[in-house]
Amino acid sequence: MAFFARFKSYIRGQETVPGEAKLLRKIDAFILSFCCLCYFANYLDRSNLNNAYVSGMKEELNFKGNQLNVINTVFTVGYIVGQVPSNLALTYLRPHLFFPAMMLIWGSLTMITAAVHNPQGIMAIRFFLGLAESSTFVGTHYILGSWYTEKELGKRSGIFTASGLAGTMFGGFIQTGIQKSLNGAHGLAGWRWLFIIDGLITIPIAIYGFLLFPDTPTTTKAPYLTSEERAMAIARIPESGSVKVPLNLTFAKRVFTSWHWYGFVILWIIAGETESFSSNALLALYMKSSPSHKYTVSQLNDYPTGVPAVGIVSTLFWATLTDFMGGKRYLVGYFIAITGIVTSAMILTQFEKTAVVFAAYYWAGAVYACQATFFAWCNDAMRYQDDRFRSVVIASMNMGSNAVNAWWILLFYSANMAPRFTKGMWAMIGCSIALALWTTGIIWMTVREEKSREGREPRIRDADVKQIEETTREV
Repeated sequence: MAFFARFKSYIRGQETVPGEAKLLRKIDAFILSFCCLCYFANYLDRSNLNNAYVSGMKEELNFKGNQLNVINTVFTVGYIVGQVPSNLALTYLRPHLFFPAMMLIWGSLTMITAAVHNPQGIMAIRFFLGLAESSTFVGTHYILGSWYTEKELGKRSGIFTASGLAGTMFGGFIQTGIQKSLNGAHGLAGWRWLFIIDGLITIPIAIYGFLLFPDTPTTTKAPYLTSEERAMAIARIPESGSVKVPLNLTFAKRVFTSWHWYGFVILWIIAGETESFSSNALLALYMKSSPSHKYTVSQLNDYPTGVPAVGIVSTLFWATLTDFMGGKRYLVGYFIAITGIVTSAMILTQFEKTAVVFAAYYWAGAVYACQATFFAWCNDAMRYQDDRFRSVVIASMNMGSNAVNAWWILLFYSANMAPRFTKGMWAMIGCSIALALWTTGIIWMTVREEKSREGREPRIRDADVKQIEETTREV
């Protein structure tokens, strides 16, 4: 009974000081709503090229050879290049200006794509589109780490990640509806309307962010936060976390000699490749190439949606559980290691049994949980580091993962390896073992750093608590 009472108290939200629960409700309402809408729109704009390609763009623009692959590679290059600069920009510019500006840029570029007349034009656009869209994922994790404590962060990171998975699930249906309803309207092909509508969707979201996004605790001027709530938001985070050091050679040396950079970048590179087992649509490729079963078009589209659905459930479960347990994010590393080894072994040894293969691929979708929890873990471990250092490490995590994944897919999960993906199964097992070992190493480093930190202050300092309580009584 004590456990359930504790969990119920956690769900309702425990107040360290009076008014904290109200503050959390406010920042949840405005930060999460904007970031999730932004991420959903980001996924729509990112995925619309492939949908347009199979909806008439290939024929109308006379695509040749591997030009589609080149365009996707160009986007990935822009996305990788933009990671660190965009996150550093958030430490110089107000987030309620930067995020909407990036949205308007990528929305405008998406709409401009509707006017192209050859694949080369799309290549140029997609590079800058990647630069603009690189701000959303890592930028949101930086902002979440600025507002929430280790007992709150995982659940919020999970909700944000789930919005992207929802975009993966439902984006195709939205794109298909646009194609069917507007094809030929005003003399424009449906695929051109696809880019126009997707671009227009970003405008109201950007306006909403410009008006109501609260920036960071030390810079916020949000009209819905009182002066007492702003003071409380600052008191909830360590003083060192709000420090902004200059960008110089000393800073660069500090980044590249720190265990945080190597530890979390390599962690996410390994974890990202366990996640690629699901994100590269292996189940759909298995079904398409199955020698024993012939699946209908609707089955090919519908059955694989169960993978991100499992990912959403797993993400929210583990994000909430690790929050409830006080930030034990490392548990997810071991869970994913077990999942990767077992599911790969199931496919390798029971390939002739369709039900077993389906079960393995669905279970493998649970590895999506690493996305929210590992970025939350990085934020937790770097709470006493300065903002710019933390922003670079978070951005470098995603940059490193994308850089490796660009060639990892071709090496282990190329379409011509379907339906068995034997090399990919062994790669998954290897990554899972490496993930368990690397997770253990980071635990050792974080514990050592925790013990060596002298004079560590509590999350909300006694003087701050007293001041906030007195201010609240006066109000």
